[in-house]
Amino acid sequence: MTETGPHTTFSTHLPDAPISRRMEILYVGIFYIGFSLLYNITLKFNTYGWDTVVLEQLINPYTFVRTSGLQYLLFFLASLPVWYLIFVRFRNSRLRRRLSIHAFTLPVFVVGTQQLYYLISDSLDWPHLISRAQVWDLYIPALFYLIQFGVLHAYEYYREHQRKLILEGELRQAALKSELSAIKAQLNPHFLYNVFNTINASVPPEQEQTRQLIAKLSDLFRYQLQATHAESVPLREELSFVRKYLELEKARFADRLKVEIDVADNLMERQVPPMLLQPLVENSVKHGLSSLIEGGTISIRIQERGGKLQFEISDTGIGVSDKQSVLASGIGLKNTAIRLAKRYQSELELLDNHPRGLKIRFAI
Repeated sequence: MTETGPHTTFSTHLPDAPISRRMEILYVGIFYIGFSLLYNITLKFNTYGWDTVVLEQLINPYTFVRTSGLQYLLFFLASLPVWYLIFVRFRNSRLRRRLSIHAFTLPVFVVGTQQLYYLISDSLDWPHLISRAQVWDLYIPALFYLIQFGVLHAYEYYREHQRKLILEGELRQAALKSELSAIKAQLNPHFLYNVFNTINASVPPEQEQTRQLIAKLSDLFRYQLQATHAESVPLREELSFVRKYLELEKARFADRLKVEIDVADNLMERQVPPMLLQPLVENSVKHGLSSLIEGGTISIRIQERGGKLQFEISDTGIGVSDKQSVLASGIGLKNTAIRLAKRYQSELELLDNHPRGLKIRFAI
């Protein structure tokens, strides 16, 4: 879940922990320090053999920096902008595009570090490879580049795989809970539906308004009972259910509650999950408008864009300042967000309505 100003999006993707990025940089630094030490040891041993003088030179910081430390430090520093470009700036781009960036950064990394190392060494009168031997100052950084970024890409793949496993586990758990809830719900709505019909039949004819309210409430439970057996229903039926729910609420709010529904006729037969809109509308009534003396308006707007249905449920209530906590704790909003993520890989967006209130958006 991420929050930026007045706009909050519920997402089941796990965010990167900041420490993991810092650890990647740390591991790259350790990688170059380790190889720098190995290079320095190999060079000294190959030149002088293994004696006390060599050991003294190995622990001398100046000798270490002069021999290999400077060059490997440049390797590390040159790795940072490449790492940022590949794994931060374009981390959500396709792998093919990111690999194509390597085709440009690899020669820049190799040639750039070589020339900068030679420039600094010449200015300090430090030795470096000359003539044909300079090819090693091209081969070694290229090899290091391929090793370090190959490992980073492999680690990224592993981390993304772990995220998907965690997400799939959460979705399976949510699906199991939904199935258990559906099994439990099959008895209660059926029982209540019959009870309401019995009560309705016993109400005197002169109390017609009460009879109508009970009939509407009975219809709500009948739809809920049907919804436990259906994967999807026509949008027309879902909107009819929401209208009846709001009519019952208007019996309590009277003129304080106004309802606006804007849906084109050609969308009425589109299939949508049952009980999708009611929790969102109930949230607007309960948390947005109920505490206002003057009441307010609930608007439902559904449009088609790019082959998808775009839903927008807004109210003119008190609004929500901490949208993140609402998404985390609100049962109706949280369950709806999980259903959208599981079935449509869609996200539930919470935004500030203007001049006042809350706006909820999603697409399926």
